Formats: sequence, structure tokens, C-alpha cells
Amino acid sequence: MRLPRVPAAGIGFALIWAFLAVFVLFPLTRIFYDAFTDEAGLFTLVNFQEFFTDRFYLRSLLNSLALGVATVFTTSVIGFAVAFLLVRYEFPYRNLFTYLTMLPLILPPLVGVLGFVFILGRAGTVNVLLMDWFGLSQPVNFMYGMQGVLLVETMHLFPMITLSVLDALAKVDPSLEEAAQGMGAKGWRRFRDITLPLTTPGYVSGALLVFIWTFADFITPLVVGVQDLLAAQAYLNIVQFVDRRIFRMGIVISALLVVFAIVFVLVARQYVAIKDYSSLSYSRVERRRLGPAARRLAVGFLGLLMLFSFIPQAGVVLAAIGRGWALTPFPVEYTLEFFEQVSIETPKFIVNSFLFSGLAVVLCLVIGVPMAWIMGRTRAPGRGSMDALTTLILAIPGTAIGIAYIRAFNYPLPFIDIPLTSLWIILPLVLAVRRLPYTVRGSYSSLLLVHRSMEEAAQNVGATGLRTFRDITVPLVWKGILVGGLFSFITSIQEASATIFLTLGGWEMIPFGIFTFYIAGSQSQAAALGVILIAVCALSLFAVNRMAGTKVGGLFG
Repeated sequence: MRLPRVPAAGIGFALIWAFLAVFVLFPLTRIFYDAFTDEAGLFTLVNFQEFFTDRFYLRSLLNSLALGVATVFTTSVIGFAVAFLLVRYEFPYRNLFTYLTMLPLILPPLVGVLGFVFILGRAGTVNVLLMDWFGLSQPVNFMYGMQGVLLVETMHLFPMITLSVLDALAKVDPSLEEAAQGMGAKGWRRFRDITLPLTTPGYVSGALLVFIWTFADFITPLVVGVQDLLAAQAYLNIVQFVDRRIFRMGIVISALLVVFAIVFVLVARQYVAIKDYSSLSYSRVERRRLGPAARRLAVGFLGLLMLFSFIPQAGVVLAAIGRGWALTPFPVEYTLEFFEQVSIETPKFIVNSFLFSGLAVVLCLVIGVPMAWIMGRTRAPGRGSMDALTTLILAIPGTAIGIAYIRAFNYPLPFIDIPLTSLWIILPLVLAVRRLPYTVRGSYSSLLLVHRSMEEAAQNVGATGLRTFRDITVPLVWKGILVGGLFSFITSIQEASATIFLTLGGWEMIPFGIFTFYIAGSQSQAAALGVILIAVCALSLFAVNRMAGTKVGGLFG
């Protein structure tokens, strides 16, 4: 089917590309221009030479790569184990665990690291109890250092692996594994040679996002005192206003973050292409009942995992309602005063979060749903590039996007003579760009399930392309559109890496408020905002789960 030859459709197609060109391609081009030029605007490689000859920056690069690989390993071990149990076996509370395993994913990284610090920090609950019960003279350093970053990232991101492989694992034909077992391949070898290759596309997309997310996170390392990572250096170099050379190195690091993201995506796609395993037919996998001992082990493992995953939530809640929590296992007094301060006395954080995230979702729907239709239903020129660009947006670190917007839109706009960075609308725009792939992927996945004959029948009786899309396609794929939009909302309202660079007075969202309260020493107010953010994200995830179950892995790759 060709793109309908209707003026409105052509205009819409052009407007989508104009949006992508202005708010995706132009900022990225600008950051590369700044990275490859000097103060006079002349082309130079000196900036990159300085980076690759600086031992500290090289150590930061190696640390970032090592942290990303370590996080992929730990999340893969946990994520595969959880997915395998949920798909293949029947045991008590399986449906409850299916929902609970997704909750850590919606925990904002900043809130998660604060919660872990409250419980596992030097003066946290665990260390106080260890010193009281076992007489330890010094607290155990659970959090401050690279081990703390790895802990937070693992507990936050393992559901991404679980979701990414869950649907693929459910479709692996059991007869293939049984045949391998009949030929002597058991345990690890059967998993390595049969099960894992058949889940490769889903797993690789999840592992890629885990790696890039960890690689680009700067807030978690800074809270636990780690600065020798690339993303942390990008942030620190940009926010300082003293040394222009250091500022330029922040731009160079941001450009390198984008380059690495592109390379990682290309390598992952190539790996999936050469590992194209498929089954002749898929059959519904019947879950096997576990024996009494195995049931206890499965429930115990998932229960302990969930208990540990909810440590940050418990820490944030206690800090939000507690007073006098210093060198004691738990607060000595409880109050709702801090919720009153952040929701009634200073409601701007909450109001701005809903306003900006809501506008971002509207933009995602207006742009993302037609994009999905173009990619899935037309042969329009450039649709392959549109698909590739959507994948790239998903991979580009928020740190790089935020810095790119500063460099691209810090100049007066035509006719109004005001920079876009001086207008609040830049925040919904950057949020929409960051979260557009979720809406596109959710809509596209649902669109693939609708047979073209339904749309063709409408066109045969005289419906135009746009009317067919409005009256036939959208009603059939509304659930996927809504799920994608909700994921865009969940991830927008907790976004910090891009918006923290663009926020001015009066525009603050909840993550920015949490960060500023914590830096200022007002930990209880930061925790209260964190609890509100967790509640909003949990309710949104509940709505997604009710509509789409756990088969939302397609949103991530």
C-alpha cells in the first residue's frame, strides 16, 4: 500500500520529518560541531586528542565500560532466572510475583539510590543494627563506591531483562529442549545451546538498554561519591562555569556518549542478524508443577529478591514520614509534615511534572502513532530511516540529549528574539523526544496484529487513507497505543538526566526537586517527593499491566 495521495497525509508526513530534523538531528549535529571545532569555529581534533591523552578521562571511560558489562551480567543472571521461573513453572503466588518483578523498573534511579543510602549507608538501618548487635566499630561500606552503583543499577534494571525475554521464552518450543536433553545435553549446556539462542533478539535488546542506561547514568554515581565515570564527568564539566576548556571537554564527552550508543546499537543488531535462530512452529508452553522442595526454593528466591528490591522503597518511605532518624535503626518520630511541605506549600514540583509529562505524552501520540503507521503500513520513502532514528533515540543517553539541547537552542528564535532554552516548552519537547520510541513501539507492535484486509476493505468502499486510519486502524490498536503512551508518561515523569540541564526557576519537576532537596540537606522533603513519584509510577504501571499483562518487552527493543 502506498502512502495515500492526500494533501493532509503528505503534510503530516513532512511535519513528522520536520520535527525529527529540528529536535533530534539538529541538536546532535550541533553537539558534534562543537566537539570538532575550536573557539574560533575552525575544525580541529585537539579536543579528542586531549581526551584520549588524559589518564583520568581514559580511566573514566574504562570504568564506565566495566560498570556497564558488570551490570549486564548481574541483571542477566537475575532476569533470566526470574523469567524462566515465571514462564516454565507453576508455584504459589506466581501471578503476584509476575506483577511485583516489574515494580523496580519504574522506581526512579534517583529515588532508588537515596532509598538504598537510607538503609545501607554508613549511618543507615543495617549498619546501625550491625554495630548494636555485633559490636562492629566501623560501619560496612555497602554503598559508597563502584559496588554501590552496581547494586543500585542491578536492582533497578533486572526487570528490563526479564521483560525483554519473557515473551520470547514463552514461545520456545519445549520439544527442542526435550530433543537436546534426549541427546545428552542437560542443564547449562541445553540452556546455552538451545534456549538462549532462541531468545537472542529479545535478550540483546534488553541487555543493550541495560548497558546504555548504566553507561549514561550520572546521578547514581554522584550520590554515592563516584566521579570517575564518563556520564558523571560530562555533567560536572558542563555545570561548572569557570574553565572553558573543561566545559569543552564536557561537550566532547557528550559526543562520545552518542558515538558509543550508536556503535552499541549497530553491534547488537549485527549480532542478532548473524544469530538468527527460529523455530518452525510455536506452541503454547505448559507450565510444569514444581515439587514441594522446589516450590519452596522458587518462592524463597523470588521473595528474597523482591524483599531486597523493595529496600529503597522502604528507605524512602521511612525518611518521608520519619523525624530524628540519626544513628538509630528507624525514625524516632513519625509525621506527615514533609508531604504537606512538598505538596501544599511548594506544589510546583508536582504540578510541573504532570503538566510537562502530560504534554510530552500528547506530542508522543500525535507524532508517534502516525510514525508507527508509516513504518508498518506504507512504502513511504525514508520509513527505514525513520525506524532507525527511533531506535537511535532510545539508545542516546539523556545526558547527551540535555547538553545537545543547551548548545542547539540557546540562541534567539526568529521573530520573537528569545532562545528556546528560555521557554518552558523546551521541557515537554525534550521529554517527548526522549520517550517517543515507547509510543512508536507500542503502536507498531499492535499494528502488526491487525490484518491489512480490514483497512483495504474500508478503502474499497471509498474511505480515504486518513479516514481509514482514524475509523478502522486506531480503534483496533488503541490498547497498544495506550500502553505505549503510559510507558512514555512513566518514564517522562521520572526523567532527570536530560531535564536537569534545561530546568530554570519555576520549571522544576519532581526529580529535580528531589535532587536539589537532597543536595541542600533536606532529605525528608526529597524522600516525600520520592514517595509521591513512586506512587504515580506504580499506579501507571498497574494500568499497563491490566491492559497488556507482562508482554510489554516489545516496547524496549
